[in-house]
Amino acid sequence: MAAEVLVEISRQTLQLLEGGKVLGRWPVSTSRYGPGELADSMGTPRGRHRIRASIGEGQPPGAVFVGRRATGEIYSEELARQHPERDWVLSRILWLCGEQPGYNRHGRVDSMRRYIYIHGTPDSEPMGVPRSHGCVRMRNADVIALFDLVGPGCRVDIRP
Repeated sequence: MAAEVLVEISRQTLQLLEGGKVLGRWPVSTSRYGPGELADSMGTPRGRHRIRASIGEGQPPGAVFVGRRATGEIYSEELARQHPERDWVLSRILWLCGEQPGYNRHGRVDSMRRYIYIHGTPDSEPMGVPRSHGCVRMRNADVIALFDLVGPGCRVDIRP
């Protein structure tokens, strides 16, 4: 049986499960705007997803990504002061694709077209508190650990 990911918005947690057994559990930060599937809602989309792409293998912890490409920068407080407008995507990206047409796939509810990821964020950002712009944020060490255990095709279920 393949591993699968469960994100619980109400608990702000992510679990890696295999055959009903919890292989890992981490705190996360989902959208500050709550759940939502519509484009431009900035909400975290619910429902069945899968990992479409795993991005960042071999990058150092804190590697900065813009448009899913490593910039060559490593996050620091100084870099954050230089770029206060950035929504930091760090270390690894697990790009999600909805599996439910009309709910989180196709048209104005397409998670992949909304660029919904599980990704690293500055370790100074609180976990367990909704603060993202729709993605599922994790601490850098946590997203690296998850990245090493899952890959494209892995099921991701995001529940309220």
